[in-house]
Amino acid sequence: MSDIISGLDARMVLDSRGNPTVEVDCYVDGGLLGRAMVPSGASTGAYEAIELRDGDASRWLGKGVDDAVNNVVESIQEALVGMPVDDQKAIDEIMIELDGTPNKANLGANAMLGVSMACLHAGAALHELPLWRYVGGVAGGLMPVPMLNILNGGAHAASNVDIQEFMVMPHGFDTFPEALRAGVECYHALKKELKADGLLGGVGDEGGFAPNLPANEAGLGYMVRAIEGAGYSTEEIGIALDVASTEFYKDDAYHMDGKAISGEELSDIYAGWVDEYPLLSIEDGFAEDDWRSWSHCMRDIGDRVQLVGDDLFVTQTERLSMGIESKAANAILVKVNQVGTVTETLETMDLASAHGMNSVVSHRSGETEDTTIADLAVGTRAGQIKTGAPARSDRVAKYNQLLRISNEVSEYRSPF
Repeated sequence: MSDIISGLDARMVLDSRGNPTVEVDCYVDGGLLGRAMVPSGASTGAYEAIELRDGDASRWLGKGVDDAVNNVVESIQEALVGMPVDDQKAIDEIMIELDGTPNKANLGANAMLGVSMACLHAGAALHELPLWRYVGGVAGGLMPVPMLNILNGGAHAASNVDIQEFMVMPHGFDTFPEALRAGVECYHALKKELKADGLLGGVGDEGGFAPNLPANEAGLGYMVRAIEGAGYSTEEIGIALDVASTEFYKDDAYHMDGKAISGEELSDIYAGWVDEYPLLSIEDGFAEDDWRSWSHCMRDIGDRVQLVGDDLFVTQTERLSMGIESKAANAILVKVNQVGTVTETLETMDLASAHGMNSVVSHRSGETEDTTIADLAVGTRAGQIKTGAPARSDRVAKYNQLLRISNEVSEYRSPF
């Protein structure tokens, strides 16, 4: 079989919120070899690559992706046909050059990422390799510690909870399947605890429960109750937060629990929580441009807790370099659609690793059944993945793919 891209096709499909997104097919030598679907975020960073939407309010509430689909079928296909499908770097560089903007505003990051991931899948299929092995090569193959978002708030839920995600991290186990089972049992234990207190209602965008709570700290209390209610100790299972604080930062203050507080005061709150609870990781504890508070918190508690930049870094080397220089965080969240190509994603992860920073591979709140990030986490040896609650097929698809991979990859260890 030839290794040459013979065609690309694209279509609109629906994501987990019922909004349009892009699916791309990659053909090699006339046969379909790769397919990928693109996720979409809700609490998006200002510096993310641009997700191209049609803006026609009369169709799909303005969220249509016809322009992005057409960009794949017309512009990108013409540029890539004849390219070797396994030259991922060259494929992505051609698209970046064709787009010609710093933030993918011309072709759209959703169009470009769909092509980039479809070509990645096609390359793996061409070489008859599982995707994680194709990504990682001989060094690939570390099962990640899962972060299971079992209690939702913020932009992902219709509740009064400011913090966007409360996650369990089953880090004290010997294998990925054991860790996942423990996390799932915590999810069911939380349901029982909330029901007992009359707080069981709906779930958020990522499948976690979304109760109204008297204060954000009450969420941490429920997490401990869930861990212990499932029969585990907080030595085996810790807590991770995605604060998504950019969402409640305005007028130079953080508005949490009905109060306006400074970055320094918020850092002190986190320090108290690290003392009081088995808190292992805090993502986006401060706003995307509040570099001073990030650096202050790193000096204060960075030796005791993982501080993860998401909106701060948006999976881009330029932003990450600024964070390395200012010692703003010790970990980065990795979302492929924040930057728009596989190659740039891997370059960002390499830069983080070279400076001793952890990488956490992540889904988006608007997801699909696409499981690329599961293989990406294993192949890059990232060590951590966050992909929602163990509920809703868009989330569970990633956990099920990790279970399949765990039949081939046994190495599993905690970064903590």
